[in-house]
Formats: sequence, C-alpha cells, structure tokens
Amino acid sequence: MNAKRRCTHSMHTRISLVLTALASVLVLALGGLWLKQSRESIHEEVEAASRVAEQWLAVAAREARAQPPTWSSERLLAHIQAVGRIRANFLEVTDASGRQHYVSPQPTYKAGRAAPGWFATLVEPQFPARRIDAGLLLLTLHPDASRSVLDAWDELCAMAGWAAVLLIALFFAARLSLDRALRPLGLVMAALEHTGYGRFDTRLPVFPVPELGRLAAAFNGMADRLAEAVNENVRLESERELGERVQVRLEAERRSIARELHDELAQGITAVRALAGAVAQRTAEQPALHGHAQSIVAVTGQMQDGVRNILHHLRARTDNASADDTLCRYLDCWQQHYPDIALGATLAAGAEPLRDDLVPALLRIVQEGLTNVARHAAASRVDVQLRRLFDGSESLLELTITDNGRGPATRSSFAGSGLGLAGMRERVAALSGELKFDRAAGGGTRLCVRLPARHTNPLEQTK
Repeated sequence: MNAKRRCTHSMHTRISLVLTALASVLVLALGGLWLKQSRESIHEEVEAASRVAEQWLAVAAREARAQPPTWSSERLLAHIQAVGRIRANFLEVTDASGRQHYVSPQPTYKAGRAAPGWFATLVEPQFPARRIDAGLLLLTLHPDASRSVLDAWDELCAMAGWAAVLLIALFFAARLSLDRALRPLGLVMAALEHTGYGRFDTRLPVFPVPELGRLAAAFNGMADRLAEAVNENVRLESERELGERVQVRLEAERRSIARELHDELAQGITAVRALAGAVAQRTAEQPALHGHAQSIVAVTGQMQDGVRNILHHLRARTDNASADDTLCRYLDCWQQHYPDIALGATLAAGAEPLRDDLVPALLRIVQEGLTNVARHAAASRVDVQLRRLFDGSESLLELTITDNGRGPATRSSFAGSGLGLAGMRERVAALSGELKFDRAAGGGTRLCVRLPARHTNPLEQTK
C-alpha cells in the first residue's frame, strides 16, 4: 500500500513539475522578449541623452570658437567643469597634441556597482564616440549605458525573484490540486487490494469527476461479474461434490442390493430349484407331476441366470483390476447375452494406475451405452474403443461406442433420464470429463467420452 501511495505521489509530483516546467519556459520566453525591449529602451534612452549633450556642447563650442582662443578655451573648460557629469555620457577634453585637459567624473548613481559582463553584453548597445571641435580643444563624448544596464539588471533580479516565487507557488498549488482531485485513486487502489485478497463485495462510490466516475462504474461492474463467477464456481463445486457423494451412495446401494439379492433371492431360487429337481427325480413314473417339476427346474434356472446377470451389473468386479481387464470381462458377458450383435473391442488404456473412481465409471458408461444399443438401436454391430490420450502434461482416457443402427434422431429414448444420456452426462460431469453424442460416419450413433486419467496420490489428498 505504501509503495502504491509513493507511486501516486510521484505521479502528482511529476505532473506538477511538468506544469512548472511549462510555466518556466513561458517565463523564459517572456524574459527573452523583455531583454529585447530593454536593449531597445536603453538604446533610445542613451541615444536621446547623447543627442541633447551633443547639441549643448556644440553650442558651447561654437561660442568658444567665436571668442579669442585662449580666453574662450579656459572659459569653456570652466563651464564644462561646473556642469560635471553629463547624463548617460562620458566626456573627455583634449587639445590638438592629445593632452588630456578634462575627464568627466564617475557617476554617483549606484556608484561602485556594475551589471555582470554577460548581461551587459546581451542588453548594452554599441554607440560611436561623438567628437566636437571647440577651437584649441577637442570635445569627445562617449555614450555610457552602464547605469541603464545596471537598472535593467536590478529589474531583472527583482522579476526573477518574483518569477521564482510564483513558480514555486504554482508547483505546490498544482500538487495540492492534483492531490485533491486524484484523492479518489486511493480508494480505487484500496478497493483493488481488497478484491485481490478475495473480498469481492468491495464497491466504489460514484465520484463527481467524470473520468473517475467511469472508472468507478467499470470497477463495480467488474466486481459484480467476479462475485457472480465466484458464486457460480461455488455452486458448481457444491453440485460436483454432491454428485460425487450421490455416486458413492449409489455404489453403496448397488452393493447392498446385490448382497440382498444374493443372500435372499438367489438362495431361495436355488432351494426351489433343488426341491423341484428332487420332485422330478421321484415322479418319473407320474408324467403330470414330472412335467411340472421339470418346468419349475427350467424356470428357476432362467431366474438364476437373470439374478446372476443383475448381480453382475450391480456389483462388477473392479477391485485390483485394470480398466482393460474389467471392460473385457463385461464385454464377454454382454456378447453371450446378445450373440446376434457383432461386438468389436479395442481396449488400450494401459497398465498405468488410474483414478480410484475411473474404472467403475467407465464400466457403468459402457453398461448404459451397450444396453441402449441392444434395446433401441436395432444395430447389427457395435464397436467399443478405449485408448489413452496425452494433451501436454495431462493424460486422458477416451471411450467411444459406435453402432450401425438407427441414428440419434430416431433414438429419443437415449436422451431420457435414469440410465440414458442425462445419467451419463451427470456421471461424466462429476469426473470433470466431457461427453459427445452424434451420428457416426457410416450411419448409426457414436458416443464419445473423455475423462482425465491422472492418478490420485494419497499424499496429495492429505495436504
């Protein structure tokens, strides 16, 4: 959770930094425009001051030239010295030999300070020196923009300070606004975490922000579908567990009924047959009684065969026997009862151990399928095939029963209940398998069942 919060805060910080960087680019662009305007303003200011000073000096020089040279030069120097510093200019007075007679004093405005050289290079314009002939003296006026440049530098420092304050304020304001606007993301992440731990009843409120509102609606829909899927899985698992328990109970009931038939009915029929045989032996000279006794012996023999067949169906011998052996014994018995139907069998499940409940299930499916063929298909041949398939690391058993009788469209009884197709589907579903029932290639019906054949390890069951 902390990591997610750090990621969210980092996102807020990155967005705030991006906004601040964009504002900084705008400030820099405005700063470049300001530098250009400052350079033009300094040029105009110094140029105007230089023109005024040049005009004043030109008038003074013209008057000096009109007077006697010595007297006028001294008077001009005295007048210039009295004036002192000329605004935005540096004045130098020399004679014809180049000897310097006067240099204007240093400026007192912001004395001792100067703008950085790189800044002066950017904004300070270049001016040519202005020379004025005053007879015996030469007045050289040098335009000086250093004070204007220093003013521009101070103004830039003040603006940069305010810009820095505003950018910092923008960063924190953007971050605070994003924290407030994206605060629902914390609820979304908490809901996702709860859902990840299996709490599918977690729901999000409807947020006022449209994008977050759609996100909440999508999450709630996903949570509803997850809850429905979980409930459906629980229901299916419960039904599967119930089916397995019912199957176990049915097998127990089959064995119980088989014991009752063997212990009660079979023994009673055997006793009746023995008594009828004894009567038949003792009434050989009495045709009427002898015939009835022989009939009783024949009927009880048929009854014994029927009970034996019922016992074989109810309690198949699957203990410690492979699927191939178990099905082979049953198919031999079935062929004896239905000799008019040609039976072909290909059994190749192998000797590898199978699930404990798989062999009885295969036997019951074969019993139900062949019983249906005998009763409803009107077929002259039926083929049973059992083979092992491998799908990656999973092992499957495929059982197919194919006959050449009536097609599935005319055998509606196969889709009935009890031992029909519905019962087969329930049995196969309880074993996590699949069942297909369609028309065979050459006519007739084909039943295909695939069941997982993984052997259940007792150690795994205890985990």
